[in-house]
Amino acid sequence: MNITVYCGSSDSSNLHFEAAAHELGLWIAQHGHTLVYGGSSVGLMGAISKTVLGAGGRVIGVEPRFFIEAGVAQHDLTELIVVETMGERKSKMIELGDAFVALPGGVGTLEEISEIFTRVRLDMGPHECFLLNIDGFYDPLRLFLQSMVERRFFDQCDLDRCHFPRSVEELERLL
Repeated sequence: MNITVYCGSSDSSNLHFEAAAHELGLWIAQHGHTLVYGGSSVGLMGAISKTVLGAGGRVIGVEPRFFIEAGVAQHDLTELIVVETMGERKSKMIELGDAFVALPGGVGTLEEISEIFTRVRLDMGPHECFLLNIDGFYDPLRLFLQSMVERRFFDQCDLDRCHFPRSVEELERLL
């Protein structure tokens, strides 16, 4: 299974986030899955990709050319797909993925997983997504989505397909 993981490329002060990236990366490699991610060598992106590779797993990075020119690309990947725009990156990561997971991250991560929410809602596939809710990171987003349900901008059945596991172990069971 190709597991597309969205996550931050910045370093976080929360060591639990990096630990979760390592734990998820080990699980992906040990179970013969492939990591699909944004191609960066820094932050949580670097942590998960290096862990998968270090454990003998496959990693496909999808990186816009301008990030490669900025020197943040991970160069020892199983495969690096170079695209021109962020939109192309997002489309390619969706095309390659079978399951979609968001680790903690910034507005880029939020934008990417929001696309998956939309695809779930429109029944375009995938049919569910996962936000790894380490230390309650995604609790405010979950409450916001619930308020959308209450105001009838989002359906409960769609929210029920957006999972917020609090640990990699819980995520593993859901996948």
